[in-house]
Amino acid sequence: MSGIHNNILVECSWEVCNQIGGIYTVLRSKVPAMIEKWGDNYCLLGPLSDPNIDAELEDINDLSDPIARAVQKLRDEGMEIRYARWLVTGRPKVVLIRPDHFFNQLPEIQEYYKSTFGLSQDHHNKLFNEMLVWARANVKFLLALEKQVGEEKLILHFHEWMAAAPILDLSEQKPKIATTFTTHATILGRYLAGSYPSFYSELPNFDWRKEARNFGILPLAELERLAANKAKSFTTVSEVTAVECVHLLGKSPDEVTPNGLNIKRFVAMHEVQNLHQQFKERLHDFTIGHFFPSYSFDLDNTLYFFTSGRYEFSNKGYDISLRALNLLNERMKKEGIETTVVMFFITNRETWSINPKVLQSNGVLQEIRKSVKAIQSQIGNRLFQAAVSSEKDHRLPETSGMVDDYWKLRYRRTIQSWKSEEWPYITTHNLKDDEGDQILNEMRGLKMFNSPLDKVKLVYHPEFIKSTNPLFGVDYNDFVRGCHLGIFPSYYEPWGYTPLECIARGVATVTSDLSGFGKYVQGMEEAKEDQGIFVLRRENRKEEDAVNDLAAYLYHFVKHNRRYRIIQRSKAEDFSEHFDWKNLIHHYEKAYLKAVGKKKA
Repeated sequence: MSGIHNNILVECSWEVCNQIGGIYTVLRSKVPAMIEKWGDNYCLLGPLSDPNIDAELEDINDLSDPIARAVQKLRDEGMEIRYARWLVTGRPKVVLIRPDHFFNQLPEIQEYYKSTFGLSQDHHNKLFNEMLVWARANVKFLLALEKQVGEEKLILHFHEWMAAAPILDLSEQKPKIATTFTTHATILGRYLAGSYPSFYSELPNFDWRKEARNFGILPLAELERLAANKAKSFTTVSEVTAVECVHLLGKSPDEVTPNGLNIKRFVAMHEVQNLHQQFKERLHDFTIGHFFPSYSFDLDNTLYFFTSGRYEFSNKGYDISLRALNLLNERMKKEGIETTVVMFFITNRETWSINPKVLQSNGVLQEIRKSVKAIQSQIGNRLFQAAVSSEKDHRLPETSGMVDDYWKLRYRRTIQSWKSEEWPYITTHNLKDDEGDQILNEMRGLKMFNSPLDKVKLVYHPEFIKSTNPLFGVDYNDFVRGCHLGIFPSYYEPWGYTPLECIARGVATVTSDLSGFGKYVQGMEEAKEDQGIFVLRRENRKEEDAVNDLAAYLYHFVKHNRRYRIIQRSKAEDFSEHFDWKNLIHHYEKAYLKAVGKKKA
């Protein structure tokens, strides 16, 4: 690409080696495609903040390259800095700097940004001030690196307002350095969307400064706006957010850089199905432990739906999902459909603990397993002995007599202690704000309490799923593979990784035309429902219409036969290939060409 890969590219984010949100996924999954293009001219810059980061790093001891020489200069000045390989696919170079090194200079740093750029101060915003201090350290490193390679050999890419302050410094001190800024979601847009039901229709009318001041985020919004306008090239992740940037940041992006994944394909259809079957069994285990003490249903005719993401009740579409599920439940009951739907809400809320009764039920279930295995072993041994010692009677003997009284009693007592007269809980945890929780209150308002008559069962799990979770015992990716449908009808979603992660794992998904991913898919001729993607129309429509359309689609999905779902699973994974980074990375390279002053390759 016109020799652009001969430049050194440094990509800076607070989420480099620091898993907080979606930008971590962007950076980590993009690495193999970046290394393929840039090789060792590519480096990531982040904070040295994770105390457990050693396991993910392999230090670079060869200090002969330009990055290493810049690192050594900062070390000689007393800064704590790591230069290493990040042990992820691609093994990129990373520079991690202790973010609080210049904390004692905070008043001076605050005054510098105020007097030079008009940036407001907020002495009570700990995160904002931490970012200003970290910016001072990053600028020191980047200027040291510039001396090693020259202005015209350096491209710097900053993600989100948290990493953006160096753009301001460099625009003043080294105006020839190529800088790119990417906003994944404007900070003001996220606040506004969560507060105004008519966010999109009102967007052209907002006074950004007034609204930012009302939300107490004026310095953050100012920093983001300055970075977007001072960077040599400015990008965002979707057409949806591009419109937002025009009104809230005063700048139209130079390039839209859609997010991708490092797609791991499973070529044969049976492999996709086998993985689904394997992890669906883990969900069956949870379902048995959670529901079967109260009543049972046919697991072979059960569908697992889920939604997940940060706790934003309306922005993430949890509100319309619950209302659509309620309509689905009533329709399934009315029509006598035998299928059961178990719907998981996975998000993160403050909790006291996992509900002790939920934990106890899961623990007693394991005791039942032990008893059954012991009885199976005992019957197996004694049945074998009876078979080989039988002289004339070759009929199958009565097996009940082959079980010791001890195991019979233990079996009965364990099951008796496990059974419950209560309906299954709609949440797995004891929430700290039970009365104020919007998801719980909506469930209560709709009277969705996991009645034996309900065909749609709800499980609210207010904690992100990890393999150490005692209720599931699988990580999030495997949990997704075990499900049949992901539901993400977002109202505000600049991109939306969750539906993309679904199709990459062969799981059908619902997205919306107000999400960046959904809008992107709408423009693809290849995108069809039988490939596992349903884009719910929410733009310029009444909420009730969207609820009815979502309920109709869910009913349609429930009515699919198993063979159709198996074929759809394979097609979804095939379709996800469009979102492999190797097919999307050219958008970033267009932004870098713009930053260095070249219009095309």
